[in-house]
Amino acid sequence: MERVDVNILGRDYSLACEPSEKQALIDAVKFIDQRMLSIKGSGKISGNERIAVMAAIQTALELLAVKAPDGPLGGMALGDFKRKIDDMNGLLDQVMPNR
Repeated sequence: MERVDVNILGRDYSLACEPSEKQALIDAVKFIDQRMLSIKGSGKISGNERIAVMAAIQTALELLAVKAPDGPLGGMALGDFKRKIDDMNGLLDQVMPNR
């Protein structure tokens, strides 16, 4: 595990992740920090805890909106779908030589 120091809404946090996940974690922190700053800037919600809850709810709504519709892939998150495609591509690479 690798330690990653980040800043969210003016507060420092020390997080741990696998080295291969570091950039994704930094991108996620940046996304949440921007969302929280936007909520704070609207002036409608005060208090970091309330701002964090609103950012979490907004992010969850977006995540749920990108899930696959009903059908053979119903309920599958976009990331899971991408991993399945990557796995299939890996299998194809094994059985089909590069030309």
